[in-house]
Amino acid sequence: MNKQHPPFPVTLFSFGYKYGAPQDVNLLFDVRFLSNPFHVAELRSHNGTEAVISEFVLGNSDGKMFLEQLQHTVLYYIKRLQESGKESLRVGIGCTGGHHRSVAVTEALAKSITEQGTEVSHFHRDISKESH
Repeated sequence: MNKQHPPFPVTLFSFGYKYGAPQDVNLLFDVRFLSNPFHVAELRSHNGTEAVISEFVLGNSDGKMFLEQLQHTVLYYIKRLQESGKESLRVGIGCTGGHHRSVAVTEALAKSITEQGTEVSHFHRDISKESH
């Protein structure tokens, strides 16, 4: 028998480690190992909500593999939290400045989890802060 669970709100957010890691999270992921568009002059002024940055960060084998593993991990965690009676999940995804990599990963993860039927909200804590 497949036990039905009430809606389980998931909040995903990006942040920049240089502005401090968040304290109010269940899961925290450091994506500073992914390709960094900041070091490409023509990409620096863009952010992770834009396709050009998403493709740069997630369009290679490392980015694709990481996103796939992250999706599985978060979906598994949601299931286990629901089974244990928890009511929500907050996931922080960080890169250096909170403009490129963490934003691209947060956007892609929010989309994929929503497609799996889970209620997701997301925001980008540091995207409006200065980028140097």
